[in-house]
Amino acid sequence: MNQLQLFLPCAAGVEDYLAPEVLRITGLPPGCITKQRGGVAVRTGLAHAMLLNLYSRLAQRVLVLLSYTEYRSEQDLYRAASEVAWERWFTPRESIKVEITAQHSPLNSLNFAALKVKDAVCDRFRAVANGVRPDVNTQWPDARIYAHLTTDSCSLYIDTSGEPLFKRGWRVDTGDAPLKETLAAAMLAASGWLDGEGDLQPLYDPCCGSGTILIEAAQMACNLPAGGQRRFAFEKYVPFRKTDWDAIKQEAADAVSMPDAGQKPIIFGSDVAHRMVDFAQRNAERAGVAGVIEFRGGDALQRMPPIDVSQTGGGVMLLNPPYGERIDVAGVAGAARAGRATRPSLQGKTASSPYANSDTSYEDDSKLVAQGAPQQGRFGARELPQTENGGEFFSQLATHWKKNYPGWTAWMLTPDLKLPGKMRLKESRRVPMWNGPIECRLFRFDMVAGKMALDRGEKGSDHRAPSNRVL
Repeated sequence: MNQLQLFLPCAAGVEDYLAPEVLRITGLPPGCITKQRGGVAVRTGLAHAMLLNLYSRLAQRVLVLLSYTEYRSEQDLYRAASEVAWERWFTPRESIKVEITAQHSPLNSLNFAALKVKDAVCDRFRAVANGVRPDVNTQWPDARIYAHLTTDSCSLYIDTSGEPLFKRGWRVDTGDAPLKETLAAAMLAASGWLDGEGDLQPLYDPCCGSGTILIEAAQMACNLPAGGQRRFAFEKYVPFRKTDWDAIKQEAADAVSMPDAGQKPIIFGSDVAHRMVDFAQRNAERAGVAGVIEFRGGDALQRMPPIDVSQTGGGVMLLNPPYGERIDVAGVAGAARAGRATRPSLQGKTASSPYANSDTSYEDDSKLVAQGAPQQGRFGARELPQTENGGEFFSQLATHWKKNYPGWTAWMLTPDLKLPGKMRLKESRRVPMWNGPIECRLFRFDMVAGKMALDRGEKGSDHRAPSNRVL
């Protein structure tokens, strides 16, 4: 288990931030990783797989590649799965689930293809374990097996994560359409808020919802591991050594750096819906950062800056503004609502984020979606300030910011590609990101009194804050 081929899928557009995160967590040289569209491949051992599960905020899973073969029929998939030594990873006492994705596969039924992989795994165990085979559990399997098909190749993986990594273990209270923690972490990485060696600038989300962005930021700044409050699939696998895992978790606990008692927070959140503020506060308490964030209720069109940034070198606003029933979602998101949007096309013979947006298992025909089928979904759906339409709201928000937020940099994630025009602002950066199947942009606006500064902003990456920073 000292030489494994790992694949960490991520949302499209996040690869540039995931690659340096993997290097930072593992300490490996750059030559050990390969950045692909939809994820990062890394050649390393099981110890680093455990570290990546514990620390990664951008990856969706940590998968181990066990087989890569060519195929033409379902029988070829059966043969490939039969040749994998599954018994090296789990025993017949563990339940399994097979999930499958494909890019331009010639097979007629992915459901049947997944069934053949499942049959091969069970038949392998019958041969090596005196006729005993693992059970299938579609809800809470002990071992998840993934097959990814291209036009002529099949990649078989075993998942070391279990539930997807965006499930940090602390979030219980949510709004109607909560932002995934992995996307919130990607927004923070793109903003560069944690970059550099100096003290952190104040961070503010005026539409904080259930607090996802701010809780992610606070945990990053305090060196709290992303997966510190959850369990992982690898803890049930044959190669797992509890003593090694306990040592990794103890090292993580020793690296936590909380602010001094009585230190004023620099991370702030507000929301027009007071119930969302209550949700955010409870989530922050479960995440261990309630004392690091200050939450308040209030309309984003009226909230004044939570702190004077004249002495801090500026402040950062980072928000995923809500799109309620009274605001039409433009751009790709609007097309998705009308049933016209499709998932991004992923090219290449290697498995490029095969599990980022969809999955199909032989137990669930409802998940079997034709290639390019539209995904319905809502972006946001939280309470909005009372305005007649979205354009008016964003125009008023921009006016409020220009008047009252000089020195702040605002980053806004939206599926509306025409949002800068509605706000009558010129963005200094636009970063493509995907919120599930919805194509979005993370716009940067640099605020100065009465006008925009157009020449600021460098691309940042995701780094945990050193313990000597002022938080």
